[in-house]
Amino acid sequence: MSATHGDTTQQRWMIYGANGFTGVLVAEEAKRRGHRPVLAGRNAEKLKPLAARLGLAWQVVDLTDPVALTQALAEVDLVFHAAGPFVDTSAAMVSACLATGTHYVDITGEVSVFRETFALDAQARAINVVLMSGVGFDVVPTDCLAAYVAKHLPGIVSLEIAIAGVGGVTAGTAKSMLDGAGAGVLARRNGALVAQAFGKGGKRVRFSDRERSVLPIPWGDLESAYRSTGVPNITTYMAFPRQLAEGAASAWPLAAAGAPVLKLLLGQPKIRGALGKLIDSQVKGPSAEQREAGRSYVWVRGADAEGETREAWLEVAEAYTFTARSGVLAVERILAAPALCGALTPAQGFGEDFVLDVEGSRRLDAISEG
Repeated sequence: MSATHGDTTQQRWMIYGANGFTGVLVAEEAKRRGHRPVLAGRNAEKLKPLAARLGLAWQVVDLTDPVALTQALAEVDLVFHAAGPFVDTSAAMVSACLATGTHYVDITGEVSVFRETFALDAQARAINVVLMSGVGFDVVPTDCLAAYVAKHLPGIVSLEIAIAGVGGVTAGTAKSMLDGAGAGVLARRNGALVAQAFGKGGKRVRFSDRERSVLPIPWGDLESAYRSTGVPNITTYMAFPRQLAEGAASAWPLAAAGAPVLKLLLGQPKIRGALGKLIDSQVKGPSAEQREAGRSYVWVRGADAEGETREAWLEVAEAYTFTARSGVLAVERILAAPALCGALTPAQGFGEDFVLDVEGSRRLDAISEG
């Protein structure tokens, strides 16, 4: 691995999946902040023009070639993994990072990926490497806000976490959501992940801008917030149009009956491959105008055993814009902290106020109200 320098913009790091929608945004943000990451991925035809436009080095590397992958990672201090769905891609990259002593970050929201990353904590600490999943939206805002609320509510036993304002999604995000649908709806109860009925548990939540209808979803916060706070009961929600949320509640028996079939179908490589190609052809992500004007919102409420509650809210930049900003900032923090190591959440690694250092973020709370 290359030597560590005081100026993090001079350290060698790689963006893998740099030609994807989010990878391009991360590369542009990195260049804007004075970094010169290596742009990597499987597609030379897409990497080459991006590298030329940004004036950065590029390299074709395939995750299925462990020898080439470890050779590439041996030349960098950190890899920013932006090639999803991460349930399919993260294991190979993390394994190569552990073999080469390279820091690893990704932008997943997939519960299983967090679980697998956290299981490697001891190995990462033994070689002084950071493994950090979820350095973008929504995990950075939700993880930081959950840690903030938990810190201000002694005896907290439950967390509710909701996100809103997520506009157009990319193909990678859509594929990850498809994988999550196959796994079913999950919640954390008494420290364990348990299955929940689809469409049940919807509610109205007051975000900082307005009230919205939300439904439970399986998301990375079920692992990350549990890791950051130790709170044993966690429910994660996403805002949906009110008609859709209310319709899901009435349709949940049919959806629940079909869930095993959906899981079986998504387990078939040919079916997943066909759906993935369809998503690639149809899902393009938010436009530059949408990213510029958009805002995203987070709400967290904690409760203790006596029923006392604390709430807090976050407003941040549009989800993909936020991810580029927070992701590059996370890279800078890791490269500037040689003592930091282990499998960490963003809040564990950088503190609950990390989100406020991301341009365009502000936190509102009712904690002072008692």
